[in-house]
Amino acid sequence: MNAKQIVDDAITSRRSVRAFLPAPVSDEDIRDILSAAARAPSGTNMQPWKVHVLTGVAKENLSMAVLKAHDDPKYNGKRAYKYYPDEFPEPYLSRRRKIGWDLYNVLGIGREDKDKMHAQLGRNYTFFDAPVGLIFTLDSRLEMGSWLDYGMFMENIMISARGRGLDTCPQAAFANFQDVIKSQLNIPDIETVICGMAIGHADPDAIENSIVSERADLNDFAIFHD
Repeated sequence: MNAKQIVDDAITSRRSVRAFLPAPVSDEDIRDILSAAARAPSGTNMQPWKVHVLTGVAKENLSMAVLKAHDDPKYNGKRAYKYYPDEFPEPYLSRRRKIGWDLYNVLGIGREDKDKMHAQLGRNYTFFDAPVGLIFTLDSRLEMGSWLDYGMFMENIMISARGRGLDTCPQAAFANFQDVIKSQLNIPDIETVICGMAIGHADPDAIENSIVSERADLNDFAIFHD
């Protein structure tokens, strides 16, 4: 396999894994992944990313704290930024619904199974049992350009992980618990929790990992000007 094929395979084999094996991931691998990912471009080389790497007891403590808030009907968590529009136009609404119901269908969760939906959402906060969890934060004084830079940094992490035979799941759900996460990890108020990410070895027997999300055809999004 040549270099082009290796890189393309790492990109096209990336997926959001929602069940991980307990097999450990070495500290060396995580450090190498993050160091490689930090070569992502950023406006005037600002490098706006900051990452909290969680394993062992630290990861378990964060998960327990967030799950407690998740299960508390009085908790009013809110992310510090707006991810989705108030109303989804097409084709985005159909794409969103399809991947959501594909997941629920393989898990046997019906449209009225609110308790099961709640429990499945809660799986996010255990990092889907991955041995490594990442929490990403950004200086709140920075603007939209730094958010764009951050996306390239995170994609580098996921591709570098694939190059090592690892899988990931980026998790915006963590952003709903800004105060809980900041308290647990001593994150200053000036920073915004962007999201989390699970890293580990995918469980090949977990039915939720059988889902392969669809992608639009090249001709649906690319316009070639000659």
